[in-house]
Amino acid sequence: MVVPTLKRLLFVEDEPDIQVVARLALEAVGGFIVVICSSGKEALVKVPNFVPDLILLDVMMPGMDGPTTLKALREIPETATTPVIFMTAKVQPYEVAEYKRLGALDVIAKPFDPMQLSATINSIWARSHANQAQQ
Repeated sequence: MVVPTLKRLLFVEDEPDIQVVARLALEAVGGFIVVICSSGKEALVKVPNFVPDLILLDVMMPGMDGPTTLKALREIPETATTPVIFMTAKVQPYEVAEYKRLGALDVIAKPFDPMQLSATINSIWARSHANQAQQ
């Protein structure tokens, strides 16, 4: 099975410090093309023109939280089926199970290791495509 190339990431995160670290990690280490949005509402505006391969979505954000943003993204044709990974400090087993129930591929715990972030994302991407091939 050939895994599609993962290149374009939309990262929705309200904390500027995390945005900077993640951008460096994803672009410099991972070689990804990254668009960062500071809110769910901003993501809804930018996503139809960017059309990412994958969305990294913070769970806790003011205004529109991650789960609410995910629901809204599913209503946009360009992102109705775009894979999503939640990034959050809320990683109790019942929380992770809920994020997956909402449709997330997986969850990356914060704080994350910037040097491992791209590898983690690629691993989740490859595993999800392997799981799809088996179904």
